[in-house]
Amino acid sequence: MITRTTAIVGIGATEFSKDSGRSELRLAVEAIRAALDDAGLTPADVTGLVTFTMDANSEIAVARELGAGELTFLSRIGYGGGAACAVVQQAVLAVSAGIADVVVCYRALNERSGRRFGQAFASPDADAGWHLPMGLATPAAQVAMVARRYLHDFGASTDDFGRVAVAARRHAATNPRAWFHQRPITLDEHRASRWIAEPLRLLDCCQESDGAVAVVVTSLDRARDLRAAPAVIAAAAQGSGAGQYVMTSYYRTPVAALPEMGVVARQLWGRSGHRPADVRTAVLYDHFTPYVLMQLEELGFCDRGEARHLIAGGGIELGGRLPVNPHGGQLGEAYIHGMNGIAEAVRQVRGTAANQVPGTGPVLVTAGTGVPTSALLLEPVDEHP
Repeated sequence: MITRTTAIVGIGATEFSKDSGRSELRLAVEAIRAALDDAGLTPADVTGLVTFTMDANSEIAVARELGAGELTFLSRIGYGGGAACAVVQQAVLAVSAGIADVVVCYRALNERSGRRFGQAFASPDADAGWHLPMGLATPAAQVAMVARRYLHDFGASTDDFGRVAVAARRHAATNPRAWFHQRPITLDEHRASRWIAEPLRLLDCCQESDGAVAVVVTSLDRARDLRAAPAVIAAAAQGSGAGQYVMTSYYRTPVAALPEMGVVARQLWGRSGHRPADVRTAVLYDHFTPYVLMQLEELGFCDRGEARHLIAGGGIELGGRLPVNPHGGQLGEAYIHGMNGIAEAVRQVRGTAANQVPGTGPVLVTAGTGVPTSALLLEPVDEHP
């Protein structure tokens, strides 16, 4: 078992913007340097690098510009945002196996000023022939089909999606790092926002952002001697459901579910000894609001179809039953493919977050859903069942 053998000891990020004015390589190096400085480490200490297959920066270029020495571990994870927590899991595996001592996980992208992920894209995948001719050529269109089925199956409404957006923006409004700092929204504003792909409105969709985030992973023994308070990795998991597809599903029933997150959830709770009721705050990947509701159900915070009741009356806001995305998430802070959510989880463990959630218990963070996904449970040193 590799549970509680490693920790995140450093976090770093650039500013979050809509036009960074510099290359993705420079963004990556800036974020990594900040994370190493946070940990009290130097580039010479780095022996491993992990990123997303979608990252445009080669590891050797990053290492060279960073000033790192010899590397003993290099890895990449696919499936877009589903990789966010899996890159940390890769670092955990490498450190636990003795393959690398200090591993940096990073993601850098100019997703607003460069390639915009929300645009129509003709995938070369043969499966695309089932949906591209029907107009399902963007992530929003694909998720909209699942969202429509969710509304039908469970009697939810688009206002339930709106409450997720309102909570995220309310939290972002009091987070100085967030793009939407001091800019909350109301449910009426959500209702008035334009359709993107019914039943998804503009405010149901995450941002397009430029920026980079990096985290540093090392052994728990070494972490105790470093500068920053470590966030112990109580559990890390990756998973794909039967009949998995990308963003939507044609090969499994029910359609309005995210079984890949169920696969991950069972691993998290089994390995950590924690249960959903133990979680102090959850940092959930909010690329589209309906998938936040479905994640709450798959993770065991409520029964299937019951998430609308959990979020009613501010249930996922600060002071609610389960505060979700106290930094504002990708709807409110920035869209850095979920890596900024991991950084927020670390701040919550350390007690340094802009919107700190009081109490004890682990912090949950998830990666992108609708694709093979991943998640982490983080906790302070010596705080576990």
